[in-house]
Formats: sequence, structure tokens, C-alpha cells
Amino acid sequence: MASSVANPLLFSKPCKLFLASARFSTENSSCARALSFCQNFYTSSASLPQHKVHALGRTIEPVIEFAKEEIVRDDPSNNVPDSIFYKLGLQLHRRDQHPLGIVKNAIYGYFDGNYPNKFEKFDNLSPLVSVKANFDDVLVPADHVSRSYNDTYYVDSQTVLRCHTSAHQAELLREGHTRFLVTGDVYRRDSIDSTHYPVFHQMEGVRVFTPADLEGSSSDATSYVAEDLKKCLEGLARHLFGIVEMRWIDTYFPFTNPSFELEIFFQEKWLEVLGCGVMEQDILKTNGRPDSVAWAFGLGLERLAMVLFDIPDIRLFWSTDERFTSQFSKGQLGVKFKPFSKYPPCYKDVSFWISDSFTENNLCEVVRGIAGDLVEEVILTDEFTNKKGMTSHCYRIAYRSMERSLTDKEINDLQWKVREQVEQKLKVILR
Repeated sequence: MASSVANPLLFSKPCKLFLASARFSTENSSCARALSFCQNFYTSSASLPQHKVHALGRTIEPVIEFAKEEIVRDDPSNNVPDSIFYKLGLQLHRRDQHPLGIVKNAIYGYFDGNYPNKFEKFDNLSPLVSVKANFDDVLVPADHVSRSYNDTYYVDSQTVLRCHTSAHQAELLREGHTRFLVTGDVYRRDSIDSTHYPVFHQMEGVRVFTPADLEGSSSDATSYVAEDLKKCLEGLARHLFGIVEMRWIDTYFPFTNPSFELEIFFQEKWLEVLGCGVMEQDILKTNGRPDSVAWAFGLGLERLAMVLFDIPDIRLFWSTDERFTSQFSKGQLGVKFKPFSKYPPCYKDVSFWISDSFTENNLCEVVRGIAGDLVEEVILTDEFTNKKGMTSHCYRIAYRSMERSLTDKEINDLQWKVREQVEQKLKVILR
């Protein structure tokens, strides 16, 4: 259910692979051992060190180590590239001086202050989940676009990198948890621009009401729970943004009914803050709570942090440049980011005749695999179909470093590799 700055799609254990304290169910343990990566289409041409991410020219050390030799195996359904593998375990949301960690802790502060010792917090759950947990358990339809190979990172046919923190909802309900917050990194194949990134962070909140909790209510259970939900989240919005105008928008999610989005009027425009609703009864019945009613909400940490800190580009969250990191301190919410560079972008075009299997997400995966965080945007600038029925696309790629000027040679080398890999991996005909 969690909305995010990166494509609002769903409400957005260790063995040797994981930190010993991480939760990892029996179901997910088998999933983890099966994680593998294709050695052709999805292997990046970039040479990266053992599980360290080069973020805008520097290195981010992982919080949880994933042993690549135990994870990287051939599987025909695997579409996880190296560039995504190296993000696993970094857990920016668990770094107290990072903007995402600051926002997470501010939300924790609200719940601790208003619901003392009531909400359990989970922020170290494995991002490797079953297809059942990610989709089936939260009632995502079998034909929903989010299940496609084009939108989701599949480890194997039954295991994915979670698309949303709701993937843990059913398991936690089965274990008897009735009030909880789940925060984590989530993964979606997506376009390239200043607000989209294939790895981002969400928080999910759930509260279950027992029949005893609902006694004495003058309204029906669904209405009572929906009003409690709205009261809770309006308080959260005021906690983060101050006194602001708010409005509720009716919407649709597969796993809640009724469903809502909360918008606030902030900096002269309406901003979607989160998605929420009253949990579908089928989820509660399936997971041992047939007589209960519950609410759930989800939000994207990047979306909130970009607004609260005035951060203009989602790539900056991965930067280790001191000119970025030194601007943020633990517990300091809403300090306005001061841009430290205005290096110009360099634009390069690539045109080709597409094949029947071509998708823009696949193109973006190829470009990211080569240029990493040096690519700022990929946009379609021209499209036409000739008399033979062949369709041509022209994409403009914007290269820009947030930290330095790029040389002509550097850009030309990247563009040459992009053209070469696009032709080889996407089976298109360059023009």
C-alpha cells in the first residue's frame, strides 16, 4: 500500500547470508538459497567490488552482508542485475543521520508519543520474499501488472525482491502481532528520472481491532476503524509538516476496502502523503483473525524526505559526499538541503527499431547497468512506424554527476557501451 516517489504501485535469518539478528522465515530461507543472477542480459558490464555500492563516485558499506557466491546462480526466471544485487543490505533507513533514517525515526516518535508501547517496530526483515507473500497474501490479482517480469525483480519463479513492505503483513498477523510498523528497502523495475529509482524505502503500519475493542461503538465496525485510521494519520501529518490543510481522496487498493489517500496542501500545492484503508476481511480470516477488523497504511520515505528536506534528486540519497551527508543530523527533521553543485547535463540520443519484446524498463536496466548513478534521465523523444510496420524509438539520455563535471571522453565511452549493449541485449536494430 505504500506510496512512494518511485511509482506508487502497491500498499507499498539468518543463514550465512544475513546478519544473525535479521528475521528470516523458513519459507524465505529456501528462497534466499535460490537467489541467482543471469550471466547474460542481467549482468552489468561494470566491474564492481564484492557487495559495495559506488554511490555517485564513492562507496557505501552494507549493513547486512550478502555472500554473492551463495546467491548468484543461474535461473531462467531471474532478472536481477548486478546493480540491484549490490544495493541489497545497505538499509539506508537504519542510518540515524541519513534523511531516510531521520524521517523513519520521526514517525516512530509520533507513534511512541501517542501510542506508548503499543506498536512493534520491524526494520530488518529480509527483502527476499515469496511470490505468495508479495502478491497472493495481499490479494493482488493474478493478472495485475505488478506481477510481470517487466515490473518486478524475480529471483526465481517463486521468489522476488519485495515490491512493498506489505509483503510481511500476512506473516506478522499469523504470528499474532496486532499493532506494528514495518520499514524496509523495496525494489521495482522502473523508469529513470529525478523521482524514480529501482530501490527505495517504505513504511507500513497495521492496527488490528478485536471485538472487545469495538464494544460500545455507535457506528459499524468498518466506519469506526476508518475514522480511527484517519485520526491517527492526520496527527502524523501534523507531526511531520505542522499545521496544514488536508483532504481525503477515495481510491482503490486490492487489500483494503474502503481505501483512501491522504493529501496535504504544502508549499502551495497538494501533495499525496500516503495510502491507507480498512483491511480486506479475507486477509484477516486467512491469517487467523476472522472476528477482527484492521486498518493499514503505507508511505514512501523518499517522497517525504524529498519534500521535508528539499532534496531535488532521488539519486542523492545514495551519496556519501560529505557536502551532502554533513548537512543532516540525527533527530533534525526538515533541515533544508543546500545544493553543492550545478554541473551541466550532457545529452546523448540513441535511436533504434524496436522488437516485439522491447520494453522501456528493460532499456533503463541496461542504461543503469552501464552508467549507474551518472544517468539522470531517459526519455522518449520520438516515435514513428514506417510503411513496413517497423516502429522506431528515439531516446534522449541525460548524463550528469551530482559531484563533478563529466568529461567528453567519459560520456562518449558510456554512450558507446550503451549502444552496444542495447543492440545485443534488447535485440533491437540501431539506426
